[in-house]
Amino acid sequence: MIGISLGDVTGIGPEVTLKALAAELSADDAQYLIIGDVEHVEALNQRLRLNLPLGSGVGSNGARVIVFNPLPKALGSRLTPGAAEAAQAAVAWLKEAAARCLQRELDGMVTAPVNKESIIRSGHKFVGQTELLSELAGTDRTAMMLLGHDDRGRWLRVALATNHVPLKQVSEEISAEKIELVIELATQACCDLGLPRARVAVCGLNPHAGEGGKIGDEEQTKVTPAVLAAQRRKLDVVGPMSADALFYYAFKGDYDAVVAMYHDQGLVPLKMIGFEQGINWTLGLPFIRTSPDHGTAYDIAGKGIANPSSMIAALRLAKKLAEAKRGK
Repeated sequence: MIGISLGDVTGIGPEVTLKALAAELSADDAQYLIIGDVEHVEALNQRLRLNLPLGSGVGSNGARVIVFNPLPKALGSRLTPGAAEAAQAAVAWLKEAAARCLQRELDGMVTAPVNKESIIRSGHKFVGQTELLSELAGTDRTAMMLLGHDDRGRWLRVALATNHVPLKQVSEEISAEKIELVIELATQACCDLGLPRARVAVCGLNPHAGEGGKIGDEEQTKVTPAVLAAQRRKLDVVGPMSADALFYYAFKGDYDAVVAMYHDQGLVPLKMIGFEQGINWTLGLPFIRTSPDHGTAYDIAGKGIANPSSMIAALRLAKKLAEAKRGK
């Protein structure tokens, strides 16, 4: 069973979730547990005319899609975008899904979008879903991988050495140890995906990968030591390489995954080629977690026009990884 934390109900998360399930139910016999507001899901199912067969409560016998709310009361139906109640509920549902994964009640989880600003404004200390899930799992050996493909099936898979860090702090945040860990996780991700090889390329931090120390020394002091350490472990990794050229070669298929030093270095090229089908995959957790690579999109929420492609891709990846894990 795949769990889905419903995210911020004032955004497009519930809409893309139900649309994705409507598209996927005929593909296999997977079961889904939506952790979110039951009344909201049922009303949206009717409004979108999806006619999904919804079971209410974890004990719903035989239902392919079950909706369960661990909170003591339902959310109101007239919430404004970014409402504190919705933000707080999104965090509670995320924690519930993680707990069920840790207890092995779920084979994996997919997280619908939340809004960081709304969550912080509601009183939570919050950096991101990836960071919170890592904390709940009791590990700091995780990394965010974003993956997507263009209309010709050409993939980019990008793992990040830093996630949601101000640009001026990136140099302080990266270390040889962290970069080596992300190389290791990216390599394992390629194996988990069943790729025939796991060739990883690592970006430099600075333009032209530092020009031999003339434009910054992070390549010499942090990136190169990490690459050499990974090579000594017999991992198939090269770098540091200038990011402006590296992504061209990765897109051609010369490399199976890229390790980028910071958020926009890796995600700008990814979203250029796979914006609608992008997937966020948290590497290193003791359970499977994927999510669509987009936000709450308050501006189009409630209009019925949200594209579910990224959520469909996230569901498919979670199911693929779960099946592979069961086969081991």
